[in-house]
Amino acid sequence: MAIPNSFLDELVGRTDITELVGGYVQLTKRGGGNMFGLCPFHSEKTPSFSVSVDKQIYHCFGCGKGGGAINFIMEIENLPFRDAVEFLARRAGMTVPDDSAPDELAGKRKRMLEINRDAARFFHEMLMSESSVYAKKYLAERGISPKMAKTFGLGAVPDAWSSLLDAMTAKGYSRQELIEAGLARKGKKEGAAYDLFRNRLIFPVIDIRGSVIGFSGRILGDGEPKYLNSPDTLVFNKSRNLFALNLAKKSKAGMLILAEGNIDVIALHQAGFDCAVASLGTALTAEQVRLMSRYADNAVIAYDSDEAGRKAALRAIDMFEKTKMGVKVIDFGDSKDPDEFLKNHGIDAFERLLERSENHIEYRLMTVKNRSDLASDEGRLKFLTETTKLLSELGSKPEREVYGARVAKIAGVSPESVENEVAKMLRINRAQRRRQHEKQIIRPAQNLQPVDRTLRYKNEYSAAAEEGIIRCLVRDPMLLKVAEEMGLAAEEFTSEFLAKVFTVLNRRGARGEETGAALLMAELEGNEASQLTVILQKPEAIPNGEKSIRAYIERIRTEKLKSGNPDEQLLLSIKKYRERKDVGGG
Repeated sequence: MAIPNSFLDELVGRTDITELVGGYVQLTKRGGGNMFGLCPFHSEKTPSFSVSVDKQIYHCFGCGKGGGAINFIMEIENLPFRDAVEFLARRAGMTVPDDSAPDELAGKRKRMLEINRDAARFFHEMLMSESSVYAKKYLAERGISPKMAKTFGLGAVPDAWSSLLDAMTAKGYSRQELIEAGLARKGKKEGAAYDLFRNRLIFPVIDIRGSVIGFSGRILGDGEPKYLNSPDTLVFNKSRNLFALNLAKKSKAGMLILAEGNIDVIALHQAGFDCAVASLGTALTAEQVRLMSRYADNAVIAYDSDEAGRKAALRAIDMFEKTKMGVKVIDFGDSKDPDEFLKNHGIDAFERLLERSENHIEYRLMTVKNRSDLASDEGRLKFLTETTKLLSELGSKPEREVYGARVAKIAGVSPESVENEVAKMLRINRAQRRRQHEKQIIRPAQNLQPVDRTLRYKNEYSAAAEEGIIRCLVRDPMLLKVAEEMGLAAEEFTSEFLAKVFTVLNRRGARGEETGAALLMAELEGNEASQLTVILQKPEAIPNGEKSIRAYIERIRTEKLKSGNPDEQLLLSIKKYRERKDVGGG
């Protein structure tokens, strides 16, 4: 649905971005009217995420993401534009106005969710049918009860090329719709298609609203890949969703257990641990960690006990440390994973294991200890080097002292020697962070090109001036009169992205609407909003706005004339400007 600009303007005006972002990121005040914190969109240990109180925008100097309040909610909550507006409207006590004009993208999303719902029903009916012998046998071997199969909406699909395709087209869905939904693939012949999932046990992926957004399929018998996930679509992104979170979010456990596989999750739920979730065939992402932090205060990592599982657990710990969640890790000992442990030792033993799970600091120290040869001087020194580095990354001095004493005891050295090494590492860390911060924030002039390749500039010299014009107009909308006086047109811009921003600014100015950065970004795509925040962070060489914008316009036209191919629009603009100067006696 189309949303009037007047409503968006009021919504952004009522939303304090520092308060909004502060609900997700711990912000601290720094000079220059900005707040800083650890970026919620990528893993970092030095705060490079900036929120401008004056401009009401955010920008990360590390990953480059940026925008206004609406962009932030779209990104952090994984919501489309209208849903993000409704989210903020509810928060502000406002009602989004209805509009009868259809939104094509919203219509496609709705249709795709309907296809997924009907596909999930088809898969489940196939599992319940007499023909699904292998799928039922596999579930029985893994100890998954019919009740759990129903709770999780499990399904099956035969070893056929078009069983789902035939069933869905019979319901009125087109082959193209099934391909776009990630349920079918294009065939070699024109108009041909075939099922993506064949001869597999099917796990529907259901979002927190209860909508089926994608599928994961495990091969029945031999074949590769063992697990196959839906590709990313309009409604599904595997890096931003978690298997079984729709069920785990209702748990009263006060924690979420993070497992590696779908079967592990189902086994845990069946055993009564209804707070288990899993990532979807990929390494854990910052988006998934952030999603977990919305529903629980504590996370317990229950990854496989092999070396790959241990490495994955250490990576996950680093991500959880950025949130306010408490983090513990389960060590399954002689069992491979949660499912095997439950089968070998039972529910009570898992309950005890959960209670005795190590906090993340102990887990990391023990991981280093287990791979160190403490019988040799070389091994002890290596152990001390790794552990003092780990201790220096802890934010709390009491934590450093407690675990430092433990490290000293294990290595057979004095606590003072460990304390001195940690202090030295702290000084090194501070110096490195300072250098990194300076490198990120004080960007060199040659780094003009946008990070996003779809926004790359054709002419860097002209684009630098075009950026300056945008910066001037956002800071002082009255300068639109100068641009109009000089006959500046969007067609003179060499960057389509910057021409778009200039057009939006012009339109808003002509209507007498606000042209603040946060309002402007509500009309831009996510990558465009991020690049605009980069532009607005740059300082102006000439403090006088009118002089600046005139100089920038002259630069654009000089670059165009240098190209030896001045277009009609440029010549017309110059002519109009000269006529105005003649009339005004300039």
